[in-house]
Amino acid sequence: MRTPRPGRRLLMLAILATLALPAQAWAQAVPTVVDPNLAVRTVATGLSQPTGLAFIGANDMLVNEKATGRVMRVRNGVVEGPVLDLDVNSASERGLLGIALHRNFMVNGFVYLFWSESNTGADSNSLATVDLLANRLDRFVWNGSTLTFDRTLIRFRAFQADAGQPLRGNHDGGVVRFGPDGKVYVIVGDTGRRGQMQNLEFGPFGPGIPDDQFGGPEPDDAHFTGVIVRLNDDGTTPTDNPFYDVGAEIGGAAGANIQKIYAYGIRNSFGMNFDPLSGDLWQNENGDDTFSELNRVEPGWNSGWVQIMGPSSRVPQFKEIETSAEFFGLQQIRWPPTNIADTPAQALSRLFMLPGAHFSDPEFSWKFEVAPAGLGFVTGRALGAQYSGDLFMGGARDFLFSGHIFRMEITGNRQMVGVDDPRIEDRVADNLGKFEATESESLVWGQNFGLTTDILQGPNGNLFVLSNTHGALYEVFRVK
Repeated sequence: MRTPRPGRRLLMLAILATLALPAQAWAQAVPTVVDPNLAVRTVATGLSQPTGLAFIGANDMLVNEKATGRVMRVRNGVVEGPVLDLDVNSASERGLLGIALHRNFMVNGFVYLFWSESNTGADSNSLATVDLLANRLDRFVWNGSTLTFDRTLIRFRAFQADAGQPLRGNHDGGVVRFGPDGKVYVIVGDTGRRGQMQNLEFGPFGPGIPDDQFGGPEPDDAHFTGVIVRLNDDGTTPTDNPFYDVGAEIGGAAGANIQKIYAYGIRNSFGMNFDPLSGDLWQNENGDDTFSELNRVEPGWNSGWVQIMGPSSRVPQFKEIETSAEFFGLQQIRWPPTNIADTPAQALSRLFMLPGAHFSDPEFSWKFEVAPAGLGFVTGRALGAQYSGDLFMGGARDFLFSGHIFRMEITGNRQMVGVDDPRIEDRVADNLGKFEATESESLVWGQNFGLTTDILQGPNGNLFVLSNTHGALYEVFRVK
């Protein structure tokens, strides 16, 4: 039997009270959770747009700063450092984004960082000051006080300069995690590409016509985006990756990149983590205007973008909304939303399926975009036995309840989201507009956290929430 969620009535009262607050009060509101047995305390403040968190000790952690390119050390609540300062380009969604520790960090000191490199020799926030492959995953070595560069594992495209459109710098992804298999996983968004990894076999214009000024649509280095990559800890490619043999047959740069793929067809993501009980990889995906997703990612998974967002059965709704006067467009003019299929069967038939690939619907989705962000799990009894195994997901916009956290219970087989609200038995919240939570109110567990870029369980079993907009790190703990 699933444990009922605590504080359902308190949740609704909290939502009503929050909606009644003026905008200035929202900005000053203190983070809270709905369970009266839990409380929130501020661990550290004064951080500059923090994006990633890694624990190197019980009260000792490393924190990325997006625009400064600095990795700060937070020890016993005191912000120290920097222990590293990179020359980043932070325009739009670029910057110092992801951090992960090697599973044997205490022995080898390896720290992995995903960042966007400025080509000016200093920090930059100009959309133009990046080289083509400026997004990079690097390994550093921790010596107890500083980080030293060791090697580059992989580079991804960062430059977006499409004819007839303004420069862009979004959809970089950047979350890095170590799996229980000892491999390093990194997610990169589509960075506006429209090629094979975005389920357009011949690109946006048809056979024989390049995707853009750099070629494509094959996933060579300049077009290898919208993927989750699985690598050995030194950057080499595991031979048991789902498309390793397929890539070997294709050959060349595109084939070598296909060998690295764990999943593809991904628009963009700010949240990815492993279920500590099952070992499965979970990821959230940002829609354009429609269908934010929460997914359980299996090897060889095709998420469906740009042909499908949300459940495949909702493709007509996906097209209806994206072609409406209010929302028309899918960022890139090269593949307009009028190209979206009219039926689920048609959309599924259009997917670019590598041999061995498979598509599956999200485990949960929202009709309109709610901008999911940091994602983490809790196990054990530190917060209470009812939370063990639950997934927590924050938001990438500081709009919904002034910075929400959703709590998602996972079913006993660890493969589905458990729900006890009849409105979402179909695992779709039919909300009424962008950044609005109708039908998913019962999932709202925390609010006033701002833009939450990382959510992790700490060594003490408590839940730690990193807020980009508040420049702070919060800890959810049990008080009774």
